[in-house]
Amino acid sequence: MQLSGIDVIFKGVNLQRLMGGLIVTGQIALVSIVFSILFGLILGIVMTSKNKIVYGILKFYLESMRIIPLLVWLFIIYFGIAKGFDLHIDSETTTIIVFVIWGTAEMMDIVRGAIISLPKIQGESAKALGLDTSQVYRYVLLPQAVRRIVPAAVNLITRMIKTTSLAIFIEVAEVLKIGRQIIEFSSRKNPMAPFWVYLFIFFLYFIICYPITLLSKKMEKKWAV
Repeated sequence: MQLSGIDVIFKGVNLQRLMGGLIVTGQIALVSIVFSILFGLILGIVMTSKNKIVYGILKFYLESMRIIPLLVWLFIIYFGIAKGFDLHIDSETTTIIVFVIWGTAEMMDIVRGAIISLPKIQGESAKALGLDTSQVYRYVLLPQAVRRIVPAAVNLITRMIKTTSLAIFIEVAEVLKIGRQIIEFSSRKNPMAPFWVYLFIFFLYFIICYPITLLSKKMEKKWAV
């Protein structure tokens, strides 16, 4: 009886390759998350504007990102725009671009929803005290909205980390791609290779995402006091 074949993880440079793939996954996720939060915060504030044209444009942007699957966006940018216009954009850069566009749209809606959920009288009172619009957002609305933003933002962050696995379809050498390569090479001699490799990848995603979730819960408890 084959235990199992867990040794496939540690055979040769397999572990090193998986960790290298994890680094690629982490880099894509980190860059995408940072820019998504930054741009989403700005556009979320802009989206609370009473200008119907601005709101309409941003709403169309948000809905287009939600309606069209992320994988389709990856194909559009990588195989359509990049290849069609002879732009030299590698697969990792393409993934980051698509993830930033997607993450920004989702973060924008989170920020907008948090701000408009606050009582209107707070903004009106701040303006009555002489604060201009930027000061109202900076000192009154955003500090309160942050408490409502965090849970949804953490959920978005973990989704972005997990969804990086879609990059495999445009040949990014992230952790899932490396895992599949190891399985293809090992599965004939070791039928349990897929089980152990995917279990290990599950563990890698878990140790990245779970601490983020714990931090979010800790922050929520602290603010609830």
